[in-house]
Amino acid sequence: MPHSRIAGTGSYLPARILDNAELARQIDTSDEWIVSRTGIRERRIAAADETTSDLALKASRAALEAAGVDASELDLIVVATATPDVVFPSTACILQDKLGVHGCAAFDVQAVCAGFAYALATADQFVRGGMARTALVVGAEVFSRILDWNDRKTCVLFGDGAGAVVLKASEEPGILVTKLRADGRYRDILCTPASVAHGGVVGTPFLHMDGQAVFKFAVKALAELASETLEAAGLPQSELDWLVPHQANIRIIESTARHLGLPMDKVVVTLDRHGNTSAASIPLALDEAARAGKFKPGELLMLEGIGGGFAWGSALLRW
Repeated sequence: MPHSRIAGTGSYLPARILDNAELARQIDTSDEWIVSRTGIRERRIAAADETTSDLALKASRAALEAAGVDASELDLIVVATATPDVVFPSTACILQDKLGVHGCAAFDVQAVCAGFAYALATADQFVRGGMARTALVVGAEVFSRILDWNDRKTCVLFGDGAGAVVLKASEEPGILVTKLRADGRYRDILCTPASVAHGGVVGTPFLHMDGQAVFKFAVKALAELASETLEAAGLPQSELDWLVPHQANIRIIESTARHLGLPMDKVVVTLDRHGNTSAASIPLALDEAARAGKFKPGELLMLEGIGGGFAWGSALLRW
């Protein structure tokens, strides 16, 4: 059975930077309030004419170039997003067309902030099962369009962006273990409770979050999942070299690092500059660290994310 390995990474951030000072001029907040509670200093906001698939396209091209792969070689495209271009077709099919390729499988995965973990696990199984040899996995979001910009509890947290990886079949182990979890009993603490019906929007099309409940759940769930993932791989915690977490809150990230016994200089943090980009946050962080040369061949990386659903997931891999 073949393994899947990350052959290249890519990312894209919109040009517009929205910092805390600008937000403080619009709503009752301050840079100190936001940084002390979240660790976020600024975030990127997509232009009015930029869609999720536009962001995904730029990240994908960068990943394909880094992998030395032509888009025509792709057997599979999986896009993780909670903010698709349209109800349907999938953003993955739109991305496929923009890449100028046709015929390979393409579909979306919706697990909000855990979306990239879900998409990566799915693509890994396609490669392991022989259904694909070259896969493009993308996390892309325009969360700025589902935020109530008068709600300081939520609008300060999120940003827009996209990240991508190219997976290739290999005899050498790359992705060692993936773990996925969900518990719909907690769906109301983080949600956007709206739907489209009869030509209009039914429900509230803005993100709702019970911050304290989310924090409490995330800290416990991520710690438990990290231990389960290492155990499934038969590897001790001491062998872990890097944590590449979903960028939601610096205190959640620090808690996970402490549980794993990792110093913060072995944790990839982009939260301060990107905010929470949901499904895009892990591949954005992965690409930034990879291009900075932080990861050495053979090092062990843990990827983890958690989001609305509640859904959470992990991937343990050799670089």
